[in-house]
Amino acid sequence: MVQKIGNTGTDATAGGRRPERSAKSPEQALSALMRLCARAERSSGDALRLMRRWGLPDADARRVLARLVADRFVDDARYAAAFVRDKMRLSGWGAYKIRATLASKGIDSGTIDAALSEAMSGADMHERLSALLSRRMRSVKASSPYDLRAKLMRYALSQGYDCATARDCVEELVKVADTDFF
Repeated sequence: MVQKIGNTGTDATAGGRRPERSAKSPEQALSALMRLCARAERSSGDALRLMRRWGLPDADARRVLARLVADRFVDDARYAAAFVRDKMRLSGWGAYKIRATLASKGIDSGTIDAALSEAMSGADMHERLSALLSRRMRSVKASSPYDLRAKLMRYALSQGYDCATARDCVEELVKVADTDFF
């Protein structure tokens, strides 16, 4: 029995699961990935995960990936550089968080290092973190300078900034806030 769920037009079986998809052929996978990669950057790891989900055998997936790389639809260095720029500028992420995310996407460490060194400098990271923490400080509820310092440090580290840069930025902000905040 198939029933409609809401007005989204998606079908579900009685158990609430999606119906089984048929496995894609290598030609279908290549065509679909060419369309996806033409719209947005994808890493080789993303492409392999998609093909695995589509039920493509590993040998066929490797051949399709080799073709995508040869035709420059997939380029891990280009993907890493775009990812670093976007996450630094739009999300305010630090190097550690960017590095961990790219590594989880299957990008090798040399490519990650090259993309990070191209996009950031130490002074730039300090400036970005100071701006991020000053915005965050407006919404933090702290009862003492110690409490404020701890909350800002936790936030800076969770955003992927190194401990020394985070400590320097937090100390600068807490000194200024010490006279105004409490």
